[in-house]
Amino acid sequence: MTAQTTTKDDQVLSQPVLGSRRFSNYWWAIVVSIGGTGFFLAGLSSYLKVNLLPFADPTELLFVPQGIAMGFYGVAAILLALYLWLVILWNVGGGYNEFNKETGLVKIFRWGYPGKNRQIEFSCRTQDVQSVQALIKEGLNPRRALYLRVKGRQAIPLTRVGEPLSLKELENQAAELARFLEVPLEGM
Repeated sequence: MTAQTTTKDDQVLSQPVLGSRRFSNYWWAIVVSIGGTGFFLAGLSSYLKVNLLPFADPTELLFVPQGIAMGFYGVAAILLALYLWLVILWNVGGGYNEFNKETGLVKIFRWGYPGKNRQIEFSCRTQDVQSVQALIKEGLNPRRALYLRVKGRQAIPLTRVGEPLSLKELENQAAELARFLEVPLEGM
């Protein structure tokens, strides 16, 4: 969930959720693409004995074992970069949370990987919502997330995966949502 929330007529609260299209994913996709291409071209240059890199001369490398190793690492990095670019293109994890008092429905929508379950949707009635839960776990691998506790279901995550929210953002979003739904706010 981003810090942006839009409220319309005090009846609908919509919260966009940032998926794979975040700066860190773009950064790593670019870095891995450049590095993988460089390694692959270095391995190919050592095999063909033709310099394919303007900033180095890999033609002097022995193809066995150095050129093969560099080519292998290059192919592996290019495949990883391809995966990162596809995840960004598909916006895996992106979507929105919509809480509508007019219709009495809560709708959670996320994009997944291509296939029959590409669109992940969850709906329930607002009266079935029991509470908003805030998870705060500090330490080496901190987690800060919001969950919706719904009658007869496990807790449903509302926040983005991967990058923890700041404590202030988490508290503000949790309080705003609990007030809007008129349910208690709990800690986990």
